[in-house]
Amino acid sequence: MVKPRTLIEVTVVGKDRGGVVADITNLIFKTGGNIEQVNQNVVRGLFGMHLEASYQTVDRNEIDGGMRSLSNKLGMEIKVHYDDPNRLRNVAILVSKQPNCLTKLLEAKEQGLISCNIPVIIGSDQILEDQAKARGIPFYGIDDKQDPLSTEAKILKLTDQYDIDLIILARYMRVLSPNFVWRYPHRIINIHPSLLPAFPGAYAYVQAYERGAKIVGCTAHFVTEDLDQGPIIYQDSFRVNEQDTLDTIRERGQSLEAETLLKATKLYLERRLEVYWGRVHVLDNNNV
Repeated sequence: MVKPRTLIEVTVVGKDRGGVVADITNLIFKTGGNIEQVNQNVVRGLFGMHLEASYQTVDRNEIDGGMRSLSNKLGMEIKVHYDDPNRLRNVAILVSKQPNCLTKLLEAKEQGLISCNIPVIIGSDQILEDQAKARGIPFYGIDDKQDPLSTEAKILKLTDQYDIDLIILARYMRVLSPNFVWRYPHRIINIHPSLLPAFPGAYAYVQAYERGAKIVGCTAHFVTEDLDQGPIIYQDSFRVNEQDTLDTIRERGQSLEAETLLKATKLYLERRLEVYWGRVHVLDNNNV
């Protein structure tokens, strides 16, 4: 019987400098890893890198020690995430005020429709705290409106504390910076209330209504540094009737948002998503 491979994900964030990719890849080779993909980007002098590698046998002490040494040498933050196929994944849910998506996810877990741990819920508002308390899940209200980077730093501290594998933006109405997103490449799922790339931004239902759209839908996608442009995981839609108003469109859309986000989350947790060349490929696509 072939032993399943362990995938590791290395993220590097810091001030742009030379030699980073070579140092990281050399360490992967020395520790017996096979590099699956490497992506890097620079925005306003901030360097971000995402590397995926696979191992038949993992020596975590050797890898972690080597990465710590490189972090000190390069003066950059380097983190390693181990995707052990036998471990239940830890999911953090980020929310604002709208309850539909959070409720759907929590009920799905209770009903056994998704298999994961939800050790923490983080809100930009306290409104949905009762949903977390009712289920014994720690809730943290964090929103430094005048300093969004401070908010992100506090959230990142919590995601480290709870060893988070996946972040779900369940109508979390805040834009995440590259500094945050690069730390969780293809591990942040957002729900957007339109059939992207149509109607990006915060007022998708208003735009669809004003433009007289005949079909309205929503999109679950991975988050990247480009707003509402990340790889699309799942989309669904409904036909607009002549008697529909902005309020009825929004109401129908919010119900569909919850279903669509749940389907995307389920696909991720079932390890059925692969991302390459900027597109999401669903394994066993006939069974979605």
